[in-house]
Amino acid sequence: MCCARILLLLCTLGCGGCSDKPKGENVALDQVPEPVMKVAKEKLSGITFEQAWKTPNGNYEVRGKAKNGKVRDIQVKPDGTVIEVD
Repeated sequence: MCCARILLLLCTLGCGGCSDKPKGENVALDQVPEPVMKVAKEKLSGITFEQAWKTPNGNYEVRGKAKNGKVRDIQVKPDGTVIEVD
């Protein structure tokens, strides 16, 4: 019984950050700065972009799907500097 409680606690704590959605303010794709969208399209060619967020630090995260359904996203500074590609 004790092991079951510990396992439940570990599973609960382990999923605390399992959210799929980036934190920040939703932004319409047509409101994302042009340098951000340009680099997103260059780095993730073939992706249909669907969502964008402005993060609390002022950067942008743009997310879309490949034809095979795989979700891809990219984090970019407003000037077009790439931070991370997933």
